[in-house]
Amino acid sequence: MPDDTELESATNLAVTLAWVAGAIVIAYLLGVVLTWVLRRIGRRADVIDDVATFSRLPVRATLTVFAASIAVQRTSSDADPWRGWVDHTLLIVNIATLTWLMVSFVQVAERRAIARFAGGDDEITDADRRWRRVRTQVTVLRRLAIAVVVVLGVAAILMTFPSFSDIGTTLFASAGVLSVVAGLAAQTSLGAVFAGMQIAFSGAVRVGDVVELEEARWWGRIEEITLTYVVVRLWDERRLVLPSTYFTTTPFENWTRNATEIMGTVEFDVDFRVPLHEMRAEVDRLLAQSDQWDGRRGVLQVTNAIGGVVRVRIVVSAPNAGALFDLRCLVREGLVDWLHRTGGALPMQRLVQYDPDSETVHRRHGDGETPRVGASLFSGSPHADERASLFDERQFEEPADDYAASNGRGRG
Repeated sequence: MPDDTELESATNLAVTLAWVAGAIVIAYLLGVVLTWVLRRIGRRADVIDDVATFSRLPVRATLTVFAASIAVQRTSSDADPWRGWVDHTLLIVNIATLTWLMVSFVQVAERRAIARFAGGDDEITDADRRWRRVRTQVTVLRRLAIAVVVVLGVAAILMTFPSFSDIGTTLFASAGVLSVVAGLAAQTSLGAVFAGMQIAFSGAVRVGDVVELEEARWWGRIEEITLTYVVVRLWDERRLVLPSTYFTTTPFENWTRNATEIMGTVEFDVDFRVPLHEMRAEVDRLLAQSDQWDGRRGVLQVTNAIGGVVRVRIVVSAPNAGALFDLRCLVREGLVDWLHRTGGALPMQRLVQYDPDSETVHRRHGDGETPRVGASLFSGSPHADERASLFDERQFEEPADDYAASNGRGRG
């Protein structure tokens, strides 16, 4: 049979639990009412609406834990055997909920800072560039602030344990040695953190910028910038995760640093007989029918004419990188189809027939035949033949009679 002390302790515990349950219900309902009131006020103030949105759950959790702590303290005594660990547990949970509430306020501050700036990702204007830069900086600061709040909350929880408090005093005494050790151990991590902050505040790259990396190996849009890494959404929907130090130590191309407009080229090797005026007209027709062309640049140029072909380059412009890729494909496909329809402009390989018996290249050149290749390189004199022999594998050992007679060199 339990004695009177145990019976009284069990009775006090039951009463305390009842009060705690009632206090939790009341506190939760109070949190619901508070959220409803904030939302009603938030119809006229965006800040209040954001507070009600982000702090809805943290406020209710904080109120319930606080009410439970008050109920335990009011309905029990210090002599109860369970009072110590219950108070300690409630204190830890209370610190955790307050940390959660502070994190929600940081998110509210981020939302309000970003909402002050308008803009978009498709067309770059002065206001939009400022908006994207501020969004990048505020996002990085938000992550840094949340990390600081969480670290402080964990430190506050650890300080509630006497053993950790003593350890903290000892560590504080040797803070000089620990700072050196921590600095050496976290050198790489701290470098990445500082690189992330440099990216955020230098404006070299921002969320939404289109970049080209690793010498045109990858290109995509900056999707996320953190303190330690940057996420690039590639054109094929893959995500490339790079350390923040990459953008501070490696050259890269930012296609939308000041504007999204961009130019590109399409190149062809065609025959010398290509009708360039008709080809330009075909390019103009293709560009006029394309929605990706922005009208700034559309020109056909002959950039080379060697190796038996003419190299033609078409320069086009588009409002952004994605439209440029589609426009280049469209122009390339249209000109390939035009070359097939015209026929005569396709590249051709010209061959020359060489007859080793007659020492003559059978190639029409005016009204007569061109002498063999070696002799035709120079003037045809004996001295020229000697020079030509350096380039002729047959070394002119047995020249034709008529050709030798013409040079005064009959057979010996």
